[in-house]
Amino acid sequence: MFRLPFIPREHKFFDLFEKSTENMLKAAQELKKMVDTWEDIDTSLNEITAFEHDGDTITHEIMAQLHRTFVTPFDREDIAVLAHTLDDVVDFIHATADAMIIYKIDRPSQRAKELVDIILQAATEVEKAIFQLRDRKKLGSILKGCVEINRLENVADRVLRSAQAELFNNTFDMAEVIKWREIYENMESATDRCEDVANVLEGVALKHA
Repeated sequence: MFRLPFIPREHKFFDLFEKSTENMLKAAQELKKMVDTWEDIDTSLNEITAFEHDGDTITHEIMAQLHRTFVTPFDREDIAVLAHTLDDVVDFIHATADAMIIYKIDRPSQRAKELVDIILQAATEVEKAIFQLRDRKKLGSILKGCVEINRLENVADRVLRSAQAELFNNTFDMAEVIKWREIYENMESATDRCEDVANVLEGVALKHA
């Protein structure tokens, strides 16, 4: 005899998005720990790599659920974009940690620490917004969170520009310039993707408020 699941299938999307954003926040926290302490950095990279793999798995689960579900809690396109964009945040966090070790940097710069702080703040705001998504009464709070994420991305842009200017003004070793430019751009891209998540959430909130 066919039995309906205890939890309606559309609720599964919220469960998976919450799982994805928790994974993203853990990756951001591990990157901050890595940059702030600069100890056991290989262990931190392994942890972040595991989070990156977990993020891929969760994204595949969301897409599989999307193909199996006829009625979704919000637009199918928004679900797909949100899933991939959350995963992209983790991808850029991983790319940052990986580049730092591949390029054998001595220690993270002050600008790198500033950018990591912004990544963690933005990831925290994303998690708050995602956990409000299943409750339509909290859609207004999501919009406030989106404004804060956009503000943080603008701060990251300014830090990136300052970091790049300092590189070219203070560093005569072009190899160092190339290394740090890639690291900084990966960090700023992580905040960009947080803003992309905010843009999707803002659209969902406005459509369903």
